[in-house]
Amino acid sequence: MIKPFVVCGATGNIGSRIADILLSTGEPVRVIGRERARLEPLASKGAESWPGDIGDTAFLEKAFSGAPGAFILIPPRYDASDFREYQDRLGASLIAALSKAKVPRIVALSSIGAHLDKGTGPVLGLHDLETRLNTLKDAEVVVLRPSYFMENLLWSIPLIRNQGINGSPIRPDVPIPMVATEDIAEATAHMFIEGNFHGHAVVYLLGPRDLTMSEATRILGDAIGKPGLKYVQFSEDDARKAMTAGAGMSGSVVEAMLEMQRGFNAGIIRPTRERSAERTTTTLESFSKSVFARAYRVAA
Repeated sequence: MIKPFVVCGATGNIGSRIADILLSTGEPVRVIGRERARLEPLASKGAESWPGDIGDTAFLEKAFSGAPGAFILIPPRYDASDFREYQDRLGASLIAALSKAKVPRIVALSSIGAHLDKGTGPVLGLHDLETRLNTLKDAEVVVLRPSYFMENLLWSIPLIRNQGINGSPIRPDVPIPMVATEDIAEATAHMFIEGNFHGHAVVYLLGPRDLTMSEATRILGDAIGKPGLKYVQFSEDDARKAMTAGAGMSGSVVEAMLEMQRGFNAGIIRPTRERSAERTTTTLESFSKSVFARAYRVAA
């Protein structure tokens, strides 16, 4: 019997798409998520549904048992009272379970900036995860360092609808590589399908080009019938209030996000390599006309 690939965070944008691609090519898949009901769409396509907590190492070891490969990540949790503790606990659980189950091939979701050990906010937990992955000497590991998710721009929809602007503490003129999560999932699924693993490697997924927030906002505006949509750099105090009240983030998460935005402004959260041939071809124009415009209409 062929053992299934394991996909953590299978109800998220990336994990669900990885599982879907693998299933569509006939690969057996075991999907992990916190809620059984949200795993049902993948289970109906033939995936093994394993609802559970990534912080439960015994559960994870059983889920990873016999798997030829696993996709891992630390799922976001915006209400975590101590975000660094949350990241550390899940990272330790993942590595312990992978080690005990002796998973031979691992793809781990990290981020640009994960080579740094300070000044990166939530990315710091991914730096720690990468450090732990280096202890898995008997496994072949690919660490993915994608850039700023295009899906992060969906957080701007209420602001655009209510105030007619886009904004954040990120400077309007800072060039940032942006990538669609669909492309991250495609690249990951094909790594498992093709089996092209060699020791420990870092792979950057940077999207087609860098964009400033002003440029990105103009593209979003064009897609939703608001040409000339303006981007405004907010103060940290204003952003702190919006993230706490509007987005329901804990104080710990808010401070981490603000530190990350400072990192973008300072130019330290950047890839350490130039773009190369890769499967991240979705442009922000394409994303805006499909994903963003659809979400904007639904929010009406």
